[in-house]
Amino acid sequence: MNTAPIPPSAGESRWLTTEEQRVWRSYIEAATLLEDHLDRQLQRDAGMPHVYYGLLVKLAESPRRRLRMTELARYAKITRSRLSHAVARLEKNGWVRREDCPSDKRGQFAILTDEGYEVLRRTAPGHVDAVRQAVFDRLTPEQQKSLGEIMRIVAEGLQPCEAGADLPWLR
Repeated sequence: MNTAPIPPSAGESRWLTTEEQRVWRSYIEAATLLEDHLDRQLQRDAGMPHVYYGLLVKLAESPRRRLRMTELARYAKITRSRLSHAVARLEKNGWVRREDCPSDKRGQFAILTDEGYEVLRRTAPGHVDAVRQAVFDRLTPEQQKSLGEIMRIVAEGLQPCEAGADLPWLR
């Protein structure tokens, strides 16, 4: 496969260099494979996708194991509609329940149930092993530190702080 960049026309964006393309494609391949690896592990061990596991973890870490649905959507970086569907599936399993917000008639809380907490407690060791095996056991401490710094910089640059930012989890 020819990896040479297609030269830009006048007024177009700069194309990635050959080295930038190599880095970008490595990132995309690794991110896709990692997400698939974690999804398969969680489906096998708990019958849930990685995104659902993340929702349960966030609820477990929240005071009284409860969080406003809008905050949960913001944390998960998913639309409120997708979150509503995910929470409905978690409710069906008995792992989460919803409760109306007394101070806001339109607002709802997602609450981690005892059964959901138990599923998380049983699933967490296998998930941590999968993450460790896939990422941390392959990197030196220096590489781990660099990866964390790089991902923090990228994440910060993609999360505008201004009101009215067009982000899916704010819709």
